[in-house]
Amino acid sequence: MTAHSPHHDAELPLPPAYRGPRAAALVALKRAGALTTRDLSRELGLSLNATRHHLRELEAEGIVQYRREQRGVGAPTFSYHLTQAGESLFPQRNAELLAEALERVADRSGRSAVVSALEGRFQDLAGKLGTELMDASPARRREVVMRALVDGGFMAEWTEAPGGFRLTEHHCAVRAVAERFPEICEAEAKFLREVLSAPVEREAHILHGCSACEYSVRFGEPRTEQLTELTWNGGSLEERA
Repeated sequence: MTAHSPHHDAELPLPPAYRGPRAAALVALKRAGALTTRDLSRELGLSLNATRHHLRELEAEGIVQYRREQRGVGAPTFSYHLTQAGESLFPQRNAELLAEALERVADRSGRSAVVSALEGRFQDLAGKLGTELMDASPARRREVVMRALVDGGFMAEWTEAPGGFRLTEHHCAVRAVAERFPEICEAEAKFLREVLSAPVEREAHILHGCSACEYSVRFGEPRTEQLTELTWNGGSLEERA
């Protein structure tokens, strides 16, 4: 049975025009990536007609759109997903402004200065959590990390998975930065390994077209540091053992 975090149903702050069922619909689509009208109706606890009404409004505003999907034999289904405008409704923590500032730093001092600053941010956060996590149980570590991610604007949850747990971030609050400086993603993974004191492996990545970033976490296994060389090559981040 899947165990969700206590933040499973928490809604992120959205503009005033998106409250109640409209906000719930956007959050559900953000979490799932795409949902049929029937699936969304079950998720929201609304009738099909009420769900269709909200989806038509959101579609007219350019916030959601549908696509045709073929699921096995039979007639195709139509699932809804957020448009780029819909994604932009979720908080970005001034990520675009930060990305532009970091690019100016890179122009003046080199990309390595930016990478060092990004790594330093996670090192500082790990230091702040260090006292709280001293001799902490895995359950306590999950709780503390969840709070830090939610406070940072990420839409995160823990679920049980074979052999351990899965940490899912349905929303990246610093995507504009990550798109230009993907080194921040590796810095985040290192941060998670340190504060969780467990092996952590990324299994899905928003920057690679996935609807969420997912990490597998295996408490109770020896944690080995992954020594990798990160190389920026032609617009992509290469990782070498």
